[in-house]
Amino acid sequence: MLDNKLGINNQIELSKEEERLTKKKAIQLFELEKLKEFEVGTFQGLAEIHKYLFEDIYYFAGKVRSENISKGNFRFASVMYLEEALEKIDKMPQSNFDEIIEKYIEMNIAHPFREGNGRSTRIWLDMILRKEINKVIDWSKINKEDYLLAMERSPIKNIEIKFLLNQALTNKVNDRHVYMKGIDASYNYEGYNVYKIEDLEN
Repeated sequence: MLDNKLGINNQIELSKEEERLTKKKAIQLFELEKLKEFEVGTFQGLAEIHKYLFEDIYYFAGKVRSENISKGNFRFASVMYLEEALEKIDKMPQSNFDEIIEKYIEMNIAHPFREGNGRSTRIWLDMILRKEINKVIDWSKINKEDYLLAMERSPIKNIEIKFLLNQALTNKVNDRHVYMKGIDASYNYEGYNVYKIEDLEN
């Protein structure tokens, strides 16, 4: 269990509330055009996205993690080298699709936050794509299992993840439904219903 501002000590309950709150905040980011205030393609910009999404839930919102983490057999960047890795990512070029996805892969390897990396980084990626090539990802067109496997292999071979994401590119850069699919893609919890966007607006 992660220490949280909500005083919740049940993982399923925390996951439900985290989903509800982050989706509401993601809608606000879009509707209030807050994303225009954030840096594009830097860790600072990513940290601002993360803080906005999670500041009502976790004390560490927007802050670089202080512990080593892994997922399955994959270990993310060591805390010892994390700050250096983030500085290098900031300097990576982002002028075309290949460069942008390579930068996205490196940020995924860094995994700078204790929780909520996927949601924040998908928004961050779409911000870069929108600025540089006037496209975003339609995450509804990507099979989640294929995506996770491709991301796991991406540090060694990135052609797979590039292919998946390239196939899902769309010019619907102002479509809120497309934007929110990057948030929906995070959720596969069993035992409760995923919150619908329209429910959160009432």
